[in-house]
Parts: sequence; structure tokens; C-alpha cells
Amino acid sequence: MVAGLLKVTRLDASIQSVRLYQILPWDVTAVVGSALPIIEIAVGLLLVTGTFTRLSAVVGSLLMLAFIIGISSVWARGINIDCGCFSPGAVVEAGQTQYPLEILRDTGLLLCGAWTVWRPRSPFAVDNWLFAPVTEPAEDPDPTIADDKEPAR
Repeated sequence: MVAGLLKVTRLDASIQSVRLYQILPWDVTAVVGSALPIIEIAVGLLLVTGTFTRLSAVVGSLLMLAFIIGISSVWARGINIDCGCFSPGAVVEAGQTQYPLEILRDTGLLLCGAWTVWRPRSPFAVDNWLFAPVTEPAEDPDPTIADDKEPAR
């Protein structure tokens, strides 16, 4: 969510960050770069509040997987960029890249997402009351009391 909040006010920088990866066609990068901060904010808010938790965790995990693939791709191709995760992406010197740490961070977040997909409930999640199971009315605890349908003994 924080990464999205930092990028949503500078969509031009977000688009440029996506373009620096040199993976997607030029026109597609404008759509992805514009949508990514909004998606990050939405998924973050849903996860923090515990709303549609499993679905949000799946989307967040898929984003982390895409980020890992993208970072691995530029690293393997020798492209030296700042990932653009928490800052505007830019071309940097070879010694300034932090690909192993970025991949490790995103792998940790991917594992957290996988855990949340597996066990999506928490005590304060909105899902707990939004999707609470419907319960049947309790049985009358004292069977000796007569009701209208049965004659008294």
C-alpha cells in the first residue's frame, strides 16, 4: 500500500519505472504504470482491513511474483535500474543496484501472501462479520414447558 501511495501522485514516474524494465510494449507500459499504484493501494487496504482477504492475498501474491520476475529479468539482462518500488525508477550505476535484496523482500512478501491465502482469517478481519455463518435459532433448553403445538402432561 505504501509503494502505491508514493507512486499514485506521480503516475508519469510510475509509467517510466515500468518502461525501464523493457519487458512490455511501449503503449502497454502506460496502462500498467498508471494502474499499478491504484491496484497496490486497493490490495493493501483490503489486506489491512481483512476484507476479501483470500482474494486480496492472491492478487498481492501474483503482484509479488510479477515483481520478482521483472527484477530477475533486468538483473539477468544486465540492465542497471532502481526497481521503482518506493521511489521513481531510474537508470543507476552497476554498483547501486540492489537486486538480491529486492528479490528477497518480494519473496518474503510472496510467502506472507501465500500464508494469507491458506489461512485468511484473523480476529479483527472485516470478513469475520461480513461473511459470518448464519446460525439456526437455539433449541428450547427446557422440554418440560409446554408449547402451543403439544398438549401439556
